[in-house]
Amino acid sequence: MRLLKSVAIAWVAMACALTAHANPSPKPAKPASPKKTASNTTTVQGGAPYAGRPDAMAFADDLAARRGLDREWVRQAIGQARLLSQVPRLMLPPPVGTPKNWRVYRSRFIDPVRIRAGVRFWQEHREALERAEAEYGVPVEIIVGIIGVETIYGQQMGNFRVMDALATLSFDFPNAHPRAKERREFFQRELEQFLSLSNRSNIDPFEPRGSYAGAMGLGQFMPSSWVRYAVDFDGDGRIDLFKSPVDAIGSVANYFKGHNWTTGMPTHYAVQFDTARLQLDTLLAPDILPSFSAASMQAKGVVLDADGARHTGPMALVELQNGGDAPTYVAGTENFYAITRYNWSSYYAMAVIELGREVAAAR
Repeated sequence: MRLLKSVAIAWVAMACALTAHANPSPKPAKPASPKKTASNTTTVQGGAPYAGRPDAMAFADDLAARRGLDREWVRQAIGQARLLSQVPRLMLPPPVGTPKNWRVYRSRFIDPVRIRAGVRFWQEHREALERAEAEYGVPVEIIVGIIGVETIYGQQMGNFRVMDALATLSFDFPNAHPRAKERREFFQRELEQFLSLSNRSNIDPFEPRGSYAGAMGLGQFMPSSWVRYAVDFDGDGRIDLFKSPVDAIGSVANYFKGHNWTTGMPTHYAVQFDTARLQLDTLLAPDILPSFSAASMQAKGVVLDADGARHTGPMALVELQNGGDAPTYVAGTENFYAITRYNWSSYYAMAVIELGREVAAAR
């Protein structure tokens, strides 16, 4: 109950945290118990509303029944959400054969603008960052790296209506995606969480803005992550991941603690290869899932540095392609894998790690 109360308070804060230029939207019909609604003064940009989609309305009826929500309120909320035609295209992977390039990817996130912003963020919130590291065991560099990669420390938190984004991905996720069914079901669960929280917190679900995938705040939390991991780290009695960097810092650290971050464990080790014994296909088969002991990796042709050779937990051989040049390889630990639970990409994880290090060095 304490968690639900905190989340409800948080979502009221979210409504207040929106940018002043955000367009108000048509309000859903009031349910039996009054709900806050936005003023109906402008035309909402987007495609056709989902009120005309039988599948969306059936989902609304099922959600209302399972969650004990007012049926008409849920139908009106989902019915007034609009298809964002550009969003499904953004979810598609690049065409088969498109070369990945770690150096290009890295340059998008490790640049002077982000590093300078990271230094300011660290200086302004040093006490909260150090307290989060002490309480959750997650290094300051990782927390700083995450918030920098995600939103440039709050500068770019997204301007899509979360309700539209989640509805679009729930009912119009592209079938061409190799995991279309799985991802569509994921976004339907997120839409359910979002509407349930909006109902409990008595706010208009069309108010919050975020990414095209429905992520919100400085750390870009999805609704389910907000419920599970967001914390009131500044002690003001409410959770606000939009306007409270301190809450965002604690929440990011708590997220990693919830995903089995091990205090003191490095994220990765440098590697070289003994080409005469190298079993590259076997080593890459598990992808980024830590699956090999140090001894096993070395028996398959990986030459670890001294620290890597002493590592006692499982590791993965992580390949970062560099276009037409030779790939970069590292031995990723379980902490490297924990970073990929934030975004399932080894390139993302390395960008977070290296941004945090660059900011630390620039201080």
